[in-house]
Amino acid sequence: MELRHLRYFDAVADTLNFTRAAERLHVTQSTLSHQIRQLEDEVGHPLFDRAGKRVALTEAGEILRSHMAPALEQIDRGVQALRADTDAMQGRIRLATTPSFNTRLVPSCVAAFLDHYPTIQVSVEELSARQIARRVQSGHLDLGVAYRPPNAPELWFEPLYNEELMLVVNADHALARRRRVRMVELHHARMVLLPAVFSTRALLDECFEAAGAEPRVAAELNSIAPMLELIRRTGLAGIIGATALTPADDLRFIPLEDPTPIRTPGLLWKKRADRPPMTKLLAALLRKASTQPL
Repeated sequence: MELRHLRYFDAVADTLNFTRAAERLHVTQSTLSHQIRQLEDEVGHPLFDRAGKRVALTEAGEILRSHMAPALEQIDRGVQALRADTDAMQGRIRLATTPSFNTRLVPSCVAAFLDHYPTIQVSVEELSARQIARRVQSGHLDLGVAYRPPNAPELWFEPLYNEELMLVVNADHALARRRRVRMVELHHARMVLLPAVFSTRALLDECFEAAGAEPRVAAELNSIAPMLELIRRTGLAGIIGATALTPADDLRFIPLEDPTPIRTPGLLWKKRADRPPMTKLLAALLRKASTQPL
């Protein structure tokens, strides 16, 4: 039994999805399946119940994971301690993110990372998903937080979670007391939205079209904080991802429906590129934070 077998087992046990686990590990799904079969042959028990598309841990898998997880954590701590005295404590990470995730998610993860590795420099740019994909592919960025790019075979995309976009208005807006709002009700509503270069705007335009609504776009801003401030000061409405929203007495966040705008952010890596340990560690923080409330 080798360490890689346990790493592969842990990834599948964590995601319960061979495709997502393979993307996380940056290996092919066939390679991952082969390694899991080798591990099952060695321990003499099936570790996963593969019923159609559903994957679940067997009793043997649950037992193995309960004993294995503390061991992997000890190994990771030991490796990190070694890196503390070597090159992992030096260098620079070049990260880019779309605006929504640069409000809370990315800053909180960068803060936690710098708390553990204060000698590493982290450079964060706020760009559109299209620009991020282009710069990761060209090697000008080490890591991106964005959406799955179309026609980008040179990039790995690791989905993090599904996020609902919400209507945001100030406390005096006509819709402020509503529990839910249908997209068609935003027909001719005065709004502030991200510019067309952003994939989130493309998603919203599709939702408006599907609902038969044509909002009056009074302003376009390419950053979330100014959008929220403009909504506070005017009667404009906006649509912003839940990740970027912090409770505020003067703003109302209202779910949308028919259709509900939903997007899936993730990590963008360049295939076949060297991934320094420090970049992997920051990615791990982003991955962990995306499963927990901020």
